[in-house]
Amino acid sequence: EKKPKQTISDDDLLKSHMEKLSAKESKGTDDIDREKIRASRLKEPITAMFPSGNYPKGETMYYPGHEPKTSDEIEKPELGGFDIQKLRKAAEVHRQVRSWVQSWIKPGIPMIELTDHIEDYLAFLIEKEGLKTGQAFPTGVSLNSVAAHWTPNSGDRTVLGYDDVCKIDFGTHVEGTIIDSAFTVSFNPMFDELKNAVRAATNEGIKQAGIDVRLGDVGGAIHEVMTSYEVCINKKVYPVKAIKNLHGHNMEPYTIHAGKSVPLWDNRDTTKMEEGELYAIETFGSTGKGRVVDEYPCSHYMMARGATSQYLQTDKERKLFEHIRKTFSTLAFSRKWLDRTGFERHIITLNSLVRQGVVEEYPALTDSKGCYTAQYEHTILLRPHY
Repeated sequence: EKKPKQTISDDDLLKSHMEKLSAKESKGTDDIDREKIRASRLKEPITAMFPSGNYPKGETMYYPGHEPKTSDEIEKPELGGFDIQKLRKAAEVHRQVRSWVQSWIKPGIPMIELTDHIEDYLAFLIEKEGLKTGQAFPTGVSLNSVAAHWTPNSGDRTVLGYDDVCKIDFGTHVEGTIIDSAFTVSFNPMFDELKNAVRAATNEGIKQAGIDVRLGDVGGAIHEVMTSYEVCINKKVYPVKAIKNLHGHNMEPYTIHAGKSVPLWDNRDTTKMEEGELYAIETFGSTGKGRVVDEYPCSHYMMARGATSQYLQTDKERKLFEHIRKTFSTLAFSRKWLDRTGFERHIITLNSLVRQGVVEEYPALTDSKGCYTAQYEHTILLRPHY
């Protein structure tokens, strides 16, 4: 299911905020009111807001011809191994955090501070507890030609600018049940149509998804919508291209990519979506080549599935690996998170773990220099016909 319904949509909230910022180019950080940002947070975690444990229902999209005949529907509390209330709790935390970020984000904020705000508030709302509940992967804040997998490492001094296009991508999880959602922020109105194209493509992907639907068909629908747009940036017209080597994906407990991919074009994949599967439907549009390549330095990592410390050579390697295994397990982590959990001097040892195949690196993914990319993403659960 999609994220809970709101009186004001995320897009309307962000648009209202951006209108207040129009014609205002902040070059420094002096006007970032950090106390006001913190004061605008909810004062209680999500469990205090919903003491019954029944969290808001997500938006429901019915299959054609299967709309409910009565207002009472019988819900399966578990479907495909996913507990509905855990999903809804993770979704509500995500909704609250992203709505909050959109209410204050503006040019001039350091990117590392932006990610710190998001991660701190998420941890508070969800009552982070080891691997039981918390953040599903590092906060992506990829800029401009970088489409995904960039978060600032410790010491990074990048500052969000008026002419930047920032993809904010983060995940929540409750006992491994993951919600993965992303949106794009920009301040200069010339990027609005790029965002519109990608948002529309994501919505079309969600509309086309369903039980027994072929993945390639979903990709074809996404591609048709995205490529129907063109944008004018700095007085030059660009066709919007779907980034063909990025894709959506299904998810399983504690597993962000569980084996099935939702393409952004019709790649002739006849694999079918199935009842009970959880999908992150995400699309990426670009004014560049429509293909991404790895860019270093890397900030995202993940323990290789099934990896052990059995053949590691040094105490430092074994110590870091065991820390990763116990702290993050199969969830992705960032270098910043290692720094802040007692492993400030880790890069040489971490690179050694990567070379030995027990940790996998996920570098930033970037299109051609000077282009702009946008991303929108929601999580959906495929439920049976009523």
